[in-house]
Amino acid sequence: MFKETFSGRRRRRFHWTGGRDARRKRKISDITQALSVTPVDVAALRRMAISEGGLLNDDIRCQVWPRLLNVPPHRENNKDYNQVLLDVQRSLRRFPPGMPDEQREGLQEELIDIILRVLKRNPQLHYYQGYHDIVVTFLLVVKEHLATALVEKLSTHHLRDFMDPTMDNTKHILNYLMPIIERVNPEVHDFMQQAEVGTVFALSWLITWFGHVLADFRHVVRLYDFFLACHPLMPIYFAAVIVLHREEELLECECDMAMVHHLLSQIPQDLPYETLISRAGDLFVQFPPSELAREVASHESMATSTFKDFDLASTQQRPDSVLRHRHRQKQAALESSTPNSVVARPSAARRFVRLAVMGLTVALGAAALAVVNTALEWAPKLDLFP
Repeated sequence: MFKETFSGRRRRRFHWTGGRDARRKRKISDITQALSVTPVDVAALRRMAISEGGLLNDDIRCQVWPRLLNVPPHRENNKDYNQVLLDVQRSLRRFPPGMPDEQREGLQEELIDIILRVLKRNPQLHYYQGYHDIVVTFLLVVKEHLATALVEKLSTHHLRDFMDPTMDNTKHILNYLMPIIERVNPEVHDFMQQAEVGTVFALSWLITWFGHVLADFRHVVRLYDFFLACHPLMPIYFAAVIVLHREEELLECECDMAMVHHLLSQIPQDLPYETLISRAGDLFVQFPPSELAREVASHESMATSTFKDFDLASTQQRPDSVLRHRHRQKQAALESSTPNSVVARPSAARRFVRLAVMGLTVALGAAALAVVNTALEWAPKLDLFP
């Protein structure tokens, strides 16, 4: 008799708890709906604030209280607010799988606040799509207060070139990619040149520090460890070693712009990260930016694609039809002069040079020391604490 009574009480308690959770979720949904319409449904928000439980948590209060007092949130006055909001709403996969919706939504609100706060304090900075992928990494690791300080410092140093009003400096950094590849593997370089694939496939890698293209958060933060300790151009060296690591499958691909772009833009998720980090550090020491700068400038003055073409391609993240049309005649001439359109294999001497360069790779020993010393020459002073 006692067991039956106790069991009945447990069932009633679980039923009541389940009903409470359902009411809470429904109320959160109703509040979200009231906030999302234009104009905001203030009457509905008043009812929610008065009803049992009130506004439930402080994250919701931060959004609703200004509405109840007819004080519009400052964030919506920011010129980038709508774009930031859209990007953050699309960032679901950047949060750990299984995270409760309420917790994720709270973090997304913090993410928006961090971005808009940094932009407000630094009006010379311009938001770009992909910036939120970097900010969310810091938010997940160090939480909102410290993330804001770190992101602000990062935005005025490592990411500064990406936050210009135009993509000129971003394009300039991407132009370091091919000279690095050419010095290590002329065969891969020549193949990519003949395919006219360009460097747009690496754009999202560069401007998000690979946060947008890597699914495993452990790999993302490992790369952030590396990039934060190094020169701002280290991500382009890491992009180069990814391409070089895929030499075999790349050279087996059809030498066609669309095919090569598709292959390269689909970054493998099982990369040997520690090995590639070591190689990127080695290449930075062997071919420092100062050595490549003149060649990059020369290539830019002889560039076949205009900035307008590049801007369009970067927006679409796929081979641009303008480029394909522009080079069709040149490609036809090349095919007629080279039987079967086969890319010539490098001479034995060139192959020996490439193997010798790659043979210099060490497990971040002397090379790491040189990389760190170089980083210390430009590293920003982080005044994060009073």
